[in-house]
Amino acid sequence: MSTTPPAPATPPGPQESAQPASFTAPERDTVRLEWDAEEREGAGRVVTLVLDDPMQSANTMNAAFIDSLEHAVAQLVSSRDQLRGVVVTSAKETFFAGGDLNDLLAATPELAEDVFQRSLRVKRALRALETLGRPVVAALNGTALGGGLEIALACHHRIALDAPKARFGLPEVTLGLLPGGGGVVRTVRLLGLADALVKVLLEGRRYRPRQAVEVGLVDEIAADQAELLSRARAFIEEHPESAQPWDVPGYRIPGGAPSHPKLAAQLPAFPARLRQQLNGAPYPAPRDILAAAVEGAQVDMETAAVIEARYFTELVVGQTAKNMIQAFFFDMRAVNSGRARPQGVPARSASRVAVLGAGMMGAGIAHACAVAGLDVVLRDVTAEAAERGKDAVRDVLDRAVKRGRLSAEGRDEVLGRVTATAEVAEVAGVDVVIEAVFEDPELKRKVFQEVREVVAPDALLCSNTSTLPITQLAEGVHRPEDFVGLHFFSPVDRMPLVEIVVGARTGEAALARAFDLVRALGKTPIVVRDGRGFFTSRVIGHFLTEGLAMVGEGVAPATVEQAAAQAGYPAKVLALLDELTLTLPRRIRQESRRAVEEAGGVWPEHPGDAVLDRMVDEFGRAGRSTGAGFYVYENGERAGLWPGLAEHFGPAAGVEEAPPFEDLVDRLLLAPALDAVRCLEEGVLTSVADANVGSLLGIGFPAWTGGVLQYLNGFPGGVNGAAARASELAARYGERFAPPARLVLLAAEGGRFTDAPAAS
Repeated sequence: MSTTPPAPATPPGPQESAQPASFTAPERDTVRLEWDAEEREGAGRVVTLVLDDPMQSANTMNAAFIDSLEHAVAQLVSSRDQLRGVVVTSAKETFFAGGDLNDLLAATPELAEDVFQRSLRVKRALRALETLGRPVVAALNGTALGGGLEIALACHHRIALDAPKARFGLPEVTLGLLPGGGGVVRTVRLLGLADALVKVLLEGRRYRPRQAVEVGLVDEIAADQAELLSRARAFIEEHPESAQPWDVPGYRIPGGAPSHPKLAAQLPAFPARLRQQLNGAPYPAPRDILAAAVEGAQVDMETAAVIEARYFTELVVGQTAKNMIQAFFFDMRAVNSGRARPQGVPARSASRVAVLGAGMMGAGIAHACAVAGLDVVLRDVTAEAAERGKDAVRDVLDRAVKRGRLSAEGRDEVLGRVTATAEVAEVAGVDVVIEAVFEDPELKRKVFQEVREVVAPDALLCSNTSTLPITQLAEGVHRPEDFVGLHFFSPVDRMPLVEIVVGARTGEAALARAFDLVRALGKTPIVVRDGRGFFTSRVIGHFLTEGLAMVGEGVAPATVEQAAAQAGYPAKVLALLDELTLTLPRRIRQESRRAVEEAGGVWPEHPGDAVLDRMVDEFGRAGRSTGAGFYVYENGERAGLWPGLAEHFGPAAGVEEAPPFEDLVDRLLLAPALDAVRCLEEGVLTSVADANVGSLLGIGFPAWTGGVLQYLNGFPGGVNGAAARASELAARYGERFAPPARLVLLAAEGGRFTDAPAAS
């Protein structure tokens, strides 16, 4: 195969406007053209456009790529008469990884014009490719997400390798962005406005190869690399006059343009549904995607591309996208890469796990272990209780089968790995023990004592506790150096986080083994130091008690719930308290208070505590499980807020003004964020990335913030603005909002919360 192009022909007339103007070779060539050695008489040669950044393990849409793409497409346009067709593929394991997130993070409002022009340059190059007048085929040898799929959508035909890990989609909305390389414009024209929005753009779904064919993003599947390229060349031979559907005279968008009466009647439902989903939370990307799709569907391709670029630029230079990129890409990568795992400790795989306690959490943990390929002994005090736990595992697997995510054979295979028992002897030889009984220190010590003589001599010993100090629990374990906390979140099959809690005597080997186990289960591990409530349970408590305090101040309960919704929390504060059961946070508070006072400290009173106590003691309303809480329940379903709240917690006499709504929103966000700073100061948290990821995946801290500490970084005015706002709230509502010393210091230095080493 030759990499030398033929001599340029006379540039074509009608296509010239879309052609990049320069033939100047880029400084770093990330795209190369490989020309077939032989030219078919009268038909020209096939050229393969290979995406291959020599400086990166994956191709990204950075400045070098844009330069290279323009240069390569200019050569193709000028050599069109010698072309029979183009195959677009990649030399990397994945086809294309999407936008360069470092570049996007660095884009400030001052650089908006540069962002806008770069977006247009990509669109112009891809438009020139699809209007080449020759068949262009995407041979997708791996994952094509975001910018990668946008390149593929500019081709006339898309063939995907049927690889197990390959995914296709436009997930930009999950990072606070919209597709900026023509993805909105082309999916609307390819699939129709409704399908493009619902199936691709607004949820950012990632499809497996065969799912992508069903949706219409991919045209066909190839079994291997040879078939992939063979099918690509076959398309070129069979379709010499290829053009995009939208470039064929008379083309109509599937389902009609927004002006079509039928679609026009349906359009109001889209913003209404979006308002309902967002519930007032500050997520600009879905709104901008909807606007770009509807506006772009009413104009020509070139104008639609400009509309898309404008909305893309607005999002790129905004703070929300920066928060979400930092958390969901950079922080998540740091956490999963093992930065918190002790270095130098060899990896060691688990094979057989004992789960002690077959209740909801125990069954969930058993399911996670079995799905990961581990043999599980699920033990409870009676065989009946253990079997009920296994039935709960079966129920989760059955739901997966019903949804098409698991075959019946796969279900039976997973369930076959779970042994339900009441016998201690069945636990013999396991290399991991995970205790998942009730939050009672004596009961937890008892179940470990029962199995200590039969498990492997060096078995990893884990306690699934959400609040009890690991160091305290380790006093009842004969090998405290092998003892570690594993805080799973409910429901285990859907919650991706596990909080690994290191006690005072936990050894590095135990921590490393726990980290490896969590990753083997497909979960995201954060590592925290010991302390009552650790990080996640402690921090979410501040969200809950602040909401309670507002009720005690006489704020209308519906307003409290709306403040939580507009802050972006997925669960409103009073509704979440009902789900948890009001006695749980009260018991945690009572135990924490006792521990503080026994140590000679003074328990800090919180105005929300009295509200919780009255609800339980005076009114007997303990939450959903008891049929009555902050909400009224009918047949187990929520049926509105309890009217008695207004009677018993209405505004105090003489109080004429309710707190400003902005204060309510900021209090619900700053209360947990400020305590996360205290967790850093106390050493409970050792990583900013762990704080952000843990708060997002574990307690539902609003995704638009990027996590508890990124929220402070991204606050208007940065960390300094957050400290100033906290001081304002402290003056109005109490010392619990006083900015911690570390926040004050960072504000004075003009710094930000980061794990990156300080510049020398």
